[in-house]
Formats: sequence, C-alpha cells, structure tokens
Amino acid sequence: MRELIYCPVCGHKLIERELGGRPRKACANCGYVHYVNPVPAVGILIEMEDGVVLIRRGQPPHQGEWTLPSGFIEADESAEEAAVREAEEETGLQVEIIDLAGINSFPEGPPTSGIIIFFRVRPIGGVLRGGDDALEARVFPVESIPRLPFRTHREVMASWLAARSAGETAIRADEREHEYVVRPAEARDIDEIMALIALIPANRALSDDEWRAVELRLRESAGVEVFVAVSVGTPPIILGFLALSIVRTLTGGRGFINDMAVLPTYQRRGIGAALLEAALKRAQRLSLRTMLVNTRQNPHLDPIWPDKLGMTHADLRQLPIPGLDEDAVDD
Repeated sequence: MRELIYCPVCGHKLIERELGGRPRKACANCGYVHYVNPVPAVGILIEMEDGVVLIRRGQPPHQGEWTLPSGFIEADESAEEAAVREAEEETGLQVEIIDLAGINSFPEGPPTSGIIIFFRVRPIGGVLRGGDDALEARVFPVESIPRLPFRTHREVMASWLAARSAGETAIRADEREHEYVVRPAEARDIDEIMALIALIPANRALSDDEWRAVELRLRESAGVEVFVAVSVGTPPIILGFLALSIVRTLTGGRGFINDMAVLPTYQRRGIGAALLEAALKRAQRLSLRTMLVNTRQNPHLDPIWPDKLGMTHADLRQLPIPGLDEDAVDD
C-alpha cells in the first residue's frame, strides 16, 4: 500500500502524530487524521454436486492456484450482495445464500489488512465457468479438495468439512471439538508455518529480506525444532505451530520459545497447551536444564497455561521441565 504524503482534504503535507496510542498521519493545517482500517471482503463456499466449487486464480497473489471464490465488498453493497455478485463473476453461477459460514481477519495480508465474511451458498442458475480474474472454475469432491493457499480459506474449509462429517447443517465452530495431532514439522509445512508466523503482531513489520531470512532459518537451522498441530481430515491443515530454539552448553542446554501461533478460529481449544506439552517433552528427552518463553512476543501464552508458568524476567517466563529437579534449574 502506498504511503499517503499529502492531506486529501486541503493538500498540505502530512505529519506524524501520536493518536489513540499509535503514530498516525495527520494534517497540521486542517486537522485531518488518516486512519488505516482493514478492508472488508467476502468468500463463498458454493456447495454443488456433493462437493465445493473452487476457482483457479488468474492474478497474483497465488496465481494459478485453486482457492474459494472471493473478493472485496463495494461501498454501495451489503456483504450478502457482494457474495452473490462475486460468485457469478468468478464462477458463472447464480447463487442464493444458505448461511453464514464464518468471519475471519487477515491483518498480515495479502495484500493489505482485511476482514473476510464467508457464506455457504447453493446454485440456482447459470453455467459453471471461470470468469473475471478466475482462469477456471471446477467442482471438487470432498476427498479431492487441494490445499488452499490463503490461511483464512483453509480455516473455513476445515470447519465446513468438519461440519459435513458431523452431519451438521450449519457451521458452529464455537460448539464443536476439532481433532488434531501434534508432530514435528516437515518440509511440506513451511508455507503454512510462514503464514502463522505472520500472525504474530511483532512480526508484521518485517521487511522482505527479513522474511527471506526467517524462511531460510526455518529450512536449515539445526538449532531450531518446530512442532505443528495438524487437523485430522482431508485436506489436513496446520492449526498452530511452536518453534523451540535449543542452545547447547558443555554441561547441559537451554530451550527458548520465541515464536508460537494458533489460527484465530482455533484459539482457546487447547492447541497451544498441546504444543507446549510437546516442546517440554522434547526438552526432557534432550536433558535441557531450562525452558524460557518470550511472553512479549507471545502474550497469549499466560492464559493458555497459567499453572505452568513461573516469572523469571519482565518479558521471559520459565517453564518447568518434567522430571527435572527444581533445585537443578539454572537461576
């Protein structure tokens, strides 16, 4: 997004002021304040022939990949009207709305911060074909749905699949348990892990060069072990991750957790605690003497596992490693 330089009201050059707890562009001449707000969008789950309609994108980002039909809401239309319009533009299908499927946000982009409203819909007319910026439109049977490149699309698709398998007629994510397994990360997980890393507020200002360095360390660093929580279903999606950095000394070692995230719609379901449990078990097997967590980077960790955290520093908390004598822990 291009940075605004001049006031759109009076044309004077904008300055930076501290307003509402953060720096904002403002005009000293007329008092205009430039607020950068998330843009609203819609995503559409078109239920058809016992499957779901996906489109192959004709434009970046993720050009050539399969996603749900989606697009931004125009200023003069409702979210429901936008969903019906986008469905016809991108798939050729005239649809009617069945239900709200979910609401998510993507402060990490791409291309900018936004809020997306998903709807379940059914076709009532038209002919299935790719249109607008969609190269192709196709019905995918449940067992053949590919991995979707957008995080928010993966989340709503997982909820939709879970609802189908449970025989539900509407998605009630807040009332349903999702099965998952925790395992060490694999090379195929990197794209989804990178999307989760972008969810951590402290990482949103990273430059392109810094992001490339993050991916390189993720792929090649022998001193970092990553655990992921993966949904049980088809296609599986990564619901959360934890990166355990290991520092070895001559007489022992330390573990440090700096990066951890769980998909927004799957938070407060025990996934963070399960990832922490996996990291602690790994620390025990490695005979690490200390495990520290950066709570400034991961402020949500305190409510996840309050009975396991003990204060060691203003921004660091120490986790007790199972089987380790507390008297042996480094101060």
